[in-house]
Amino acid sequence: MKIIVQIPCYNEEATLAEVVRQVPREIPGADRVEVLVIDDGSADRTAETARAAGADHVVRHARNRGLAAAFQTGIDAALRLGADVIVNTDADNQYPGSRIPDLVAPILKGEADMTLGDRQIGSLRHLSLLHRMLQGLGSAVVRRISGTAVPDAPSGFRALSREAAMRLEVLTDYTYTLETLIQAGRQGFRLVCIPIAVNAPTRESRLKRSQWHYVGRSAATILRLYAMYRPLKSFLLLALPFLLGGLGLWTRYAVLWFQGETGRGAHVQSVVVGASLLLIAVLLGALGVLGDLIARSRTLAERTLLAAKRALHERGP
Repeated sequence: MKIIVQIPCYNEEATLAEVVRQVPREIPGADRVEVLVIDDGSADRTAETARAAGADHVVRHARNRGLAAAFQTGIDAALRLGADVIVNTDADNQYPGSRIPDLVAPILKGEADMTLGDRQIGSLRHLSLLHRMLQGLGSAVVRRISGTAVPDAPSGFRALSREAAMRLEVLTDYTYTLETLIQAGRQGFRLVCIPIAVNAPTRESRLKRSQWHYVGRSAATILRLYAMYRPLKSFLLLALPFLLGGLGLWTRYAVLWFQGETGRGAHVQSVVVGASLLLIAVLLGALGVLGDLIARSRTLAERTLLAAKRALHERGP
């Protein structure tokens, strides 16, 4: 049983060595624990620091491609290296390496496919009240979309079984945390959350240039994911205001017609604008149906990709 702890990082030479050293090399139920560092095009000595600190594997991107791409690169590399369990942690020393055995225990016991560290956002006083509220709101939306009960959706401290890792494929380019949870919920993963206490922050999050930047990017990611995984419902919700507006204007015209107030083209604007709104509603509904068909095709593509991954990684090194 091999556990690989992957650490995506970008310009993290200041904290990476400590993170690597904190990874426990002996975990009950595991024969071997290895560390994999994904250097996402760093301009500093991140890769050299990783090797000096004892990382077993270092994978480098030629340029900075973002956290989501680094996470997916790590998953693919860990599968090639024969990992039975893959742990993901951050390079800024936010998550306690000492809790890795607790994180992987449910997977090693066969009780979970995926585990997450619950940072208990409401208790993190180094985050602003607005940030904590937004994190909670985002987690609630992800729970709604995914059908899971995960309290801390943005947490990057998580572990995956080999089978679960092969079933995930990150498509967004901002962060992997939300999309992988939605995919996990859609595919019926057994999820277990482990309460953890995080370390004191060493720097500002690079995903959050400002509160409003974080809000905008996170909201855009959630909306995109909702449209991607719930296309029919998304477009029908968009169509509903136009449908109600068009029907309302046509109803108004019908009432005026019965009252005899529509002679000589009076109130014809209600008919024209109402027809336009109804046409928009029909087009949005058609897009929803088309999106639903595409989503079903994507499910078939996911099955094909899973079969290809199994064939590629079935032996391992």
